[in-house]
Amino acid sequence: MFHTLYGKLAAVLFGLFCVIGAVAVVLTLYSTRVYFQEVSQKLNRTLAERMVSEQALMQEGQVNDAALKDIFHQLMVINPSIELYLLDPQGTILTFSAPPGKVKRQRISLDPLNRFLSGGEDFPILGDDPRDLTRKKVFSVYPIETLGGAIEGYLYIILGGEEFDSVMQMLEQSHILRLSVWTVGAILILTLLAGLLCLKLLTRRLHSLTFAMEAFRRAELVAQPGIVSSADAKTSVASRGDDIDQLEATFLHMTWLIRQQVRQLKTTDQLRRELVANVSHDLRTPVTSLQGYLETLVLKEGMLSPEECQRYLGIAVSQSKRLGELIEELFELAKLNSQEMKPRCESFSLGELVQDVVQKFRVMVEAKQVTVQTKWGEDLPLVSADIGLIERVLGNLIENGLKHTPPQGRVTVILTPTGETIQIQVSDTGCGIAPNDLPHIFDRYYQGRNQHQTGDTGAGLGLAITKRILELHGSAIEAQSVVGQGTTFSFHLAVAHSRRVPLTASAMEYLPHR
Repeated sequence: MFHTLYGKLAAVLFGLFCVIGAVAVVLTLYSTRVYFQEVSQKLNRTLAERMVSEQALMQEGQVNDAALKDIFHQLMVINPSIELYLLDPQGTILTFSAPPGKVKRQRISLDPLNRFLSGGEDFPILGDDPRDLTRKKVFSVYPIETLGGAIEGYLYIILGGEEFDSVMQMLEQSHILRLSVWTVGAILILTLLAGLLCLKLLTRRLHSLTFAMEAFRRAELVAQPGIVSSADAKTSVASRGDDIDQLEATFLHMTWLIRQQVRQLKTTDQLRRELVANVSHDLRTPVTSLQGYLETLVLKEGMLSPEECQRYLGIAVSQSKRLGELIEELFELAKLNSQEMKPRCESFSLGELVQDVVQKFRVMVEAKQVTVQTKWGEDLPLVSADIGLIERVLGNLIENGLKHTPPQGRVTVILTPTGETIQIQVSDTGCGIAPNDLPHIFDRYYQGRNQHQTGDTGAGLGLAITKRILELHGSAIEAQSVVGQGTTFSFHLAVAHSRRVPLTASAMEYLPHR
């Protein structure tokens, strides 16, 4: 019956409703008694006043016994539950209608009487019961005044006297009434116990889950042996139908994801620290060199020959250009990583773009005595991409190959249609990349050992920029390398569904001037 979470909740709610019902019954009985007292006091509010106005209960400070006996007799015949007490101005009981020996108090507190006479407080107002030292009852009271207006005493009337209490006690002692009360009480207690039992069964696994969450909070956020994997958590969710079981499996899956993310954050933070160190070094080198040559020119003004001045200025310009390029790369990478960056795709000839990019490196090719080759088949299809960003990709890869290729080496760009995409390969015959460095060359702040060996002082941003541009195009870049033989980078671009551009040259070669 209580197999599902909803059934258990229904049982708990049923028990709570029963408890609320019992409380409501108790409150109803209490409010009924208070209401009865309020109505009784309001109906008989002027009773004492009428009696005082009709009979002279005190004369010259003395009690009028004849008038009191007449009033006592009349009221006891009409309503036996009413009790009359004559008080002096200080509240001391002078005489009463109760049987001798029943009155336990000698004095009545005047504070409730004054509040009753002032009329500024809501009913019921309870006063002292002369027959009981602890009990309070509703009453009617009125002062007895002389002709001069001085208070000689008070007529104090208890509206629910001992006779009324006896009737109530007789009802309370009724066997049927007591049996009904005990039955209702037992039902309420059993219902409450059943509700508590269901609540215990319901929260048992919640306590277990809470303990697991507390242990997770106290533990180190790293992958630990025995921690459930993502696949195990999903299998657990699929195999259990209870909501709490699904919550537990979801929590396990969440802990696995959090640990994975924390590990990634630690890796990223380590790379960020390396970036700060590398960029600081790369920025400091050109700035220091630029500052040194400029200070030399200022301090030795008039002492240097024109040739020396020209050489120093040339070095300063070269360092300022290097500084500008580095800052531009940093801003470019930040822009590519922004959420607003979207490539503007258009159809263009990839072969023509490769030729234009290679032409830009002609001076560098001649200076390093390196051969650049381009190869593609005839009838090469157009591609759909952002021409400016792809130009940057090709420039980064070709420049990277030229930097790491020794004289008499070769850099090759090959375009190969593969159905809906064109594969682009940029190969070189350079020094290659060590196996330990190869998985990290696209990390935005990584510098391999070969870079330091070849004297390259870059911040390692070129390949990171290349990877980010291709990610924006939905493509991935791969690298294969053999130390001492060279490196090949490859990626794919989507073919534009339009006409193809015939290229008569299937292979082109740019050789340095001998």
